[in-house]
Amino acid sequence: MHSRSFAFVWTGGFVSNVGTWMQATALGYYTAHLTKSAAWSALVAAAEFAPTALLGPIGGAMADRYSRKTIFMTITIIQGVLAGILTLIMSTTTLGAPVIALYALANGCTFAIGFPSFQSVMPELVAPEALSSAIGLSSASWNFGRVVGPTVTALLYAPLGIAWILGINAISFAAVVVALITVTIPKRTVKRIPIFASIREGFLFVRNEPGLRVMIQSLCWNTLWLAPFIGLIPAMVEKEFGGGEHATGWLITAQGAGAVVTGLMFARAVQRYGVRQLMVGSMLTIPCTLILYAASPNVYVAILPMFLTGLAYFGALSSFSNIAQLRAPAELRGRVLSLNQVALGTFYAIALNVQGPLGDAFGVRTVTAGAAVISLCGLGYMRLRRPGITLAVMSDTP
Repeated sequence: MHSRSFAFVWTGGFVSNVGTWMQATALGYYTAHLTKSAAWSALVAAAEFAPTALLGPIGGAMADRYSRKTIFMTITIIQGVLAGILTLIMSTTTLGAPVIALYALANGCTFAIGFPSFQSVMPELVAPEALSSAIGLSSASWNFGRVVGPTVTALLYAPLGIAWILGINAISFAAVVVALITVTIPKRTVKRIPIFASIREGFLFVRNEPGLRVMIQSLCWNTLWLAPFIGLIPAMVEKEFGGGEHATGWLITAQGAGAVVTGLMFARAVQRYGVRQLMVGSMLTIPCTLILYAASPNVYVAILPMFLTGLAYFGALSSFSNIAQLRAPAELRGRVLSLNQVALGTFYAIALNVQGPLGDAFGVRTVTAGAAVISLCGLGYMRLRRPGITLAVMSDTP
């Protein structure tokens, strides 16, 4: 295991993740407070993910065709520049929700192209037997940021204002660039085929590989019904729990704390229970904890179910990622992982933009709990109709 290289990249990613979650929390509260609308909160959150539906496959094909290190470093620099521009504008004027949504869309486009390269680089920094640990630690890095970032934002937003939060995020991207400069990624043999033919090759591999096909179907179901709670946290706080920038930060922190626990325990849990059991158990747990979250009378009671939701939700995501990493050949890994992002981006954007307006009409609590009940019923129906469907993820890897 190239522990030194992995440690450098992990540390740089953690610093950047703190800044990313500071910005996400600040912009989420800013939009919800400015508009008093769950629909606008959903649109801004969805704009960050929607580009992966179109650009994710291109990013995956690029990751399998060119230097993954160079791609990810370039995209990181672009994200830092975008964050710096937003900081300068917000320090002198007040932006409306449409402009914030356009910024989120631009940031999402760069992320969609670069993230498959980052995901594909991580297995190249560790030995095969350490892959589950690396996935867990990578998830922990992202979610440590989810804990620290919102907490710092809750403390600094009121006394300093949003521009300072955005500025810290802009500077944090430098940590990733420095980390990538210090590591050497082993060279690999690549096939020089047309980029759209390369995308098609990756799609056909996932479609024809039973374990990956079941994993993608599970990811789509999970995202369609359950994932929107993430983008609707600011709206839940503003419309159901009485508002407050601190409350938004605490709930995102609680969710992130649960995700961090998952990241730290994931490799051990896989060894003990198997990735299939973790995937299924997580998908059954999330609706239950979201129902408790929706039924909470105030933000303080909601902290515990939000922690448990973070624990289960990122257990599911880590399981999906683990299955994709293990079942995809090295030469197809970028394209296979990009299809995970396509599914996430597509179904998350669709679901958010349905649940957001419904939340304005019927209440965010009602919509969150209703979607959770539908998810549970659908999983129960599938269990009765095709009881062995998830066994495919445990078959011998290609």
